[in-house]
Amino acid sequence: MATEGKSRGVDATDLMPSAVPEWLFLDLNSNFASVEQQENPHLRGKPVAVVPVMTDATCAIAASYQAKAYGIKTGTMIGEAKLLCPTLTCVLANHDLYVDYHHKIIEEIEQHIPVTIVASIDEVACKLEGSWRSKEKAVALARRIKAGLTRNVGPAITCNIGIAPNRFLAKVASDMQKPDGLVVIEAQDLPERLYELELTDMPGIGANMERRLHGAGIRTMEALMKASRTRLRHVWRGVEGERFYYKIHGVDMPDVPTQRSSVGHSHVLAPELRPPQMAELVMRRLTLRASSRLRRLKHLARHMEVSVRIDKGPRHSEGISFSPANDSPMLLKQLRILWEWVREVTGNHPLKKVSVTFTHLVSEVELRQLELFEMTREAGEAPTELRQRLSDAIDALNKRFGRDTVSLGMLPKSARGFSGTKVAFTRIPDKAEFHE
Repeated sequence: MATEGKSRGVDATDLMPSAVPEWLFLDLNSNFASVEQQENPHLRGKPVAVVPVMTDATCAIAASYQAKAYGIKTGTMIGEAKLLCPTLTCVLANHDLYVDYHHKIIEEIEQHIPVTIVASIDEVACKLEGSWRSKEKAVALARRIKAGLTRNVGPAITCNIGIAPNRFLAKVASDMQKPDGLVVIEAQDLPERLYELELTDMPGIGANMERRLHGAGIRTMEALMKASRTRLRHVWRGVEGERFYYKIHGVDMPDVPTQRSSVGHSHVLAPELRPPQMAELVMRRLTLRASSRLRRLKHLARHMEVSVRIDKGPRHSEGISFSPANDSPMLLKQLRILWEWVREVTGNHPLKKVSVTFTHLVSEVELRQLELFEMTREAGEAPTELRQRLSDAIDALNKRFGRDTVSLGMLPKSARGFSGTKVAFTRIPDKAEFHE
């Protein structure tokens, strides 16, 4: 078993790749666009871009494979995309629907094998156990999953599946044949099987890491596979380089445990919401949603940061610290303080994007320990218990009767379009978030 230490790094004892498949990794094809094509049969076989707002000034958050054939991808500006593909159809993102499909897909996969890890909205990993740990059985399993998705979720929902000795290489395999691919990497295929790939085909190697590898004389996958773990530790400037060495050689490394460090929301503003007075209302709404999520997660925040990007201008951010809190009145008070700073640095310039992030989180259990020391309260400020009861009551009403049934402060009709929860590719919202 591998262990880590600041000085010794990864213990190399008995770290060998498995001779049989250990992981199956499933990656959905053009997920959001495929869901739209499944829901709207007239879109099937056509170039589709999913957008956050209906304007040529925004970018695609997803593109169908037919759109990708024209060079359109996530992040392509819609104005440019329409020049590349005049027949492009833009569809307004429906994040509630994507989460519904996510759960349908998980349910279908679990008819065949338990899902071990939900890696993102469109990626899952399954640990192969028992009789599944053979190439023939694992491939048969993958084909049953594909058939089940087509039959029970919809013919527009397809996926790539990778099978390998560890989760890392199973993910790599899932990217090697698109769309609707099925690739197996066996320990006996290494290292030569990876020589055909580019460095940036490896998860964890982006543009910055690629430059660092080039600086170390590593420019091809063959050179990377032949580099020693000590050399990769030097390139990565830490133990993660050694972990990466074992991953690319098929060793099934345990994950490093993580814990929640922040809660936040951001929104790209439609043109009518870009004046500062309208952007402030959007920021209030994001703050209320984030505070509701904090309460549901039973966490309190000790720091709040707002960030704004001026339309055709720079980004500005500022933060403030306070006693642990998750009630809406207290967090809106912090927003008022920070928004004064926003108006000072941005003037009356239109704002293109706003975001709020709560950090320095503390759980309710930890808070009980902190409350051994009495926390002070400013004169005129409502007691913490009263503010908490008010916030909890609003949460309950919104959960029962629908999002925005009760809100602190005005919510403009034009802003209601952004109220729904958005899906980040690395985070799938809980169903409860759609009531916040």
